[in-house]
Amino acid sequence: MSVKTVDPQSIDYQTPGLRHPWWQRINLRLIIFIGVVAVVVGYPLWVFVDASVSGGIKDAGGGYKEVDLKAMSTFWFNQEEGTINDIPKKWRELDGQKVVMYGEMWASRSAGPFVDSFQLCYSIAKCCFSGPPQVQHFVDSTALPGTKLQEYAGLVKVKGRLHVNVKQGGGKVQSVYQLDVESIEPVQ
Repeated sequence: MSVKTVDPQSIDYQTPGLRHPWWQRINLRLIIFIGVVAVVVGYPLWVFVDASVSGGIKDAGGGYKEVDLKAMSTFWFNQEEGTINDIPKKWRELDGQKVVMYGEMWASRSAGPFVDSFQLCYSIAKCCFSGPPQVQHFVDSTALPGTKLQEYAGLVKVKGRLHVNVKQGGGKVQSVYQLDVESIEPVQ
């Protein structure tokens, strides 16, 4: 029995059952499809892995730490009798640190475009699906003396000095996190 070699250029690929080699079947549509699938699957995976590795705290440069507000607020805390020791150690260690946070402003006592205090939450609409709002979901934010801050709707980037201190009042915890705000800017 003899083996017959066939020149690939002479094969008629229109014949049923014959296919082009894989390297000839790659085209622009396939590359775009693979790219879209990689982004759709890869980006959420990257966000999850990044949050897991960093623990919600990253170096933001210039002496600032970028803090994930959602990660900082997802722990059980007794709303009436909670103490500083009930706050996880990694969040307590941020006391007095310069931080950058991304979240939404809630200024319930404001009537104009400028505020001197507000509460910062990772998402006003999404923060409390698991029940009533918890005190650790909000950062009491105050402008530095003599300054007024522009109020923005939507996501903002806030820089300032974070204080971790449980403040009691009226038979319950009033605040866990306080922020001396240096600047606010909207995030597009």
